[in-house]
Amino acid sequence: MMGTILFYEKPGCQNNIRQKEILELSGHAVESVNLLRHPWTKEELSDYLGVKPVAECFNMAAPAIKSGEVNPSAFTKEEALLMMIKDPLLIRRPLLKIDTHCIQGFDRAVLQSLINLSPAEGSNTIEETSGMNDLNSCHHINNASCINKE
Repeated sequence: MMGTILFYEKPGCQNNIRQKEILELSGHAVESVNLLRHPWTKEELSDYLGVKPVAECFNMAAPAIKSGEVNPSAFTKEEALLMMIKDPLLIRRPLLKIDTHCIQGFDRAVLQSLINLSPAEGSNTIEETSGMNDLNSCHHINNASCINKE
């Protein structure tokens, strides 16, 4: 029996929509949570960021990063957590909770080690018809969808 995957997203993000479709077409129940409105604590967000380098935890398409206002390499994990709680657009997404596993980003290898991602009917066509094999980078011109916080 499969449990529900908690999927923390920015509503309207095209990559998040495609990522959820892949999970659902692989037979998983997905519960969407608005990453921008979730009441994050340092402890909870830290679980998702894990032990990877702090700069890899930032959403490189966030307006504050693209404008040069925020340099992801300039912060300790503690400082990054505080900034991300204050401005959730800085959080690299999606965040996924699968059973007790907290994951940041849509890493197929990591996900495949935890759940079935076997291509169900139609799941390959999501990437093929969208023309996007990269489901992690923001592909919007001028980052338009990331500027709008809702």
